[in-house]
Amino acid sequence: MKTSDMIWELCNKKGISASELARRIGQSPQNFGKKLKRDTVTLDEMIEIARAVGVTYEQAFVLDNDEKIEIKSMKQKNLTI
Repeated sequence: MKTSDMIWELCNKKGISASELARRIGQSPQNFGKKLKRDTVTLDEMIEIARAVGVTYEQAFVLDNDEKIEIKSMKQKNLTI
């Protein structure tokens, strides 16, 4: 699943439009729409999206033993949302 597909599904499940989501994260709907079309949403934007709609966003490698290799900066910033 592409990042943009994840965002569209999140909007659908949360009952908001992509334009509303864009406004919540401080972007114009036009700019955000272009990012969705190009699938160029950054990690920082994904974190902002999660905050804006009140969900958790995780990015990690999960090994067979359920050990996670996570981006250190996310843990350092206390980004459990």
